[in-house]
Amino acid sequence: MKRAKSGTLFVGLLALFGAYLVSAGQPAQAAETLLSQGRPTLASSVESAAFPAAAAVDGDNGTRWASSFADNQWLQVDLGSSQVVNRVLLRWEAAYAKGFQLQTSDNGTSWTTIQTTTNGTGGEQSLVVNGNGRYVRVLVTQRATQWGASLFEFQVYGGTASGPIVRVAEFLADCPYTHRLPDDPIVFPNMPGASHMHSFFGATVTNASTTVNDLVNSPTSCNPAEDKSSYWVPTLYVNNQPVEPTGTTFYYLGEGVRDDVIARTQPLPFGLRIVAGNAKATGPNDNTISRWSCLHAGDAGSGHDFINCPAGTMLESYLDFPQCWNGRDLDSPDHKSHMAYPVNGECPASHPVPVPKLRQVLRYPVNGPTAGFRLASGGGFTMHGDFFNAWPVAEMERRVNDCIRPIIKCGANGHP
Repeated sequence: MKRAKSGTLFVGLLALFGAYLVSAGQPAQAAETLLSQGRPTLASSVESAAFPAAAAVDGDNGTRWASSFADNQWLQVDLGSSQVVNRVLLRWEAAYAKGFQLQTSDNGTSWTTIQTTTNGTGGEQSLVVNGNGRYVRVLVTQRATQWGASLFEFQVYGGTASGPIVRVAEFLADCPYTHRLPDDPIVFPNMPGASHMHSFFGATVTNASTTVNDLVNSPTSCNPAEDKSSYWVPTLYVNNQPVEPTGTTFYYLGEGVRDDVIARTQPLPFGLRIVAGNAKATGPNDNTISRWSCLHAGDAGSGHDFINCPAGTMLESYLDFPQCWNGRDLDSPDHKSHMAYPVNGECPASHPVPVPKLRQVLRYPVNGPTAGFRLASGGGFTMHGDFFNAWPVAEMERRVNDCIRPIIKCGANGHP
């Protein structure tokens, strides 16, 4: 009996050891990670403001991106850092693509095709791929209908190629264009029509009489939907026709100050109003901080006035808001003096409270000679931005605590 038990035990141990060898010989399977949701997006075109690029990565099957009625339209998502991409899910609306390519890029300029489809059938397509890159895009080479291409969801799955945490103090909101009005509730409150034409983003109700309570109760174009703030800029005109940006990302950053100052960053106060830039500038060097450049064409240079961008690129506008607050006022007579820019990595004594720096990045679907370009406020050097903060207090504080102070790069959802 003892020998029988010993033999049984030996066989059992051998089986277990064999199972271990089999399992040890297999690579570990990491859990699949959704990389794209809430990340910044860019599209070659949109059918209208109702169908922005950001709608394809918001996790909502009731919203969608729709392109213009042409082939060779694309939608791209910025994953924030180089990632391993192993699956892409496309959930098409009725206007789907028969032919398309999935592509990756590390710089947003040079693209590698990782999947090609020539007989797409629409619906939901889950495509196993093998690629790497910070940017992932779907390029529609052939529409299946007379309409544009339209995606309810564009989901990119995979894992990180450079570690799970990116040491950049950042969270963001992607807030597509909503409407135009000659109103400015900061500079000309309760005076409809008193301003030059503005293009608005975020809260959809903004007009000359808007209050912070109006914003809180407003629908918003922002991803995340928690951001009820309003952002506005002078409208861009090309040959006297208004042109709205198709890429509209508002970054909240901790850069520009020392790490110990970042660690003391406070949430932007609810109801804060700021104007950045110089709407009255008379030339490129007239006390303006805005700058223009070309998307995917860094060699074209940058400047305070419009840039002649090569064909196939987009004109982009950058504007950094001040990140030092006086700790008292939500506004000031000139809408600037309650805020200040840091000096030598520190907030000045007059404005001792560090808050996240708002960086406004707008990408306009125009390029080429700029002779017909103007802003509603004047030349390109008059670009300025208005910000009326209506983030929920707890949500703003959470993002500052989780993303800015520990210097962690977060997406639109406020998580790494």
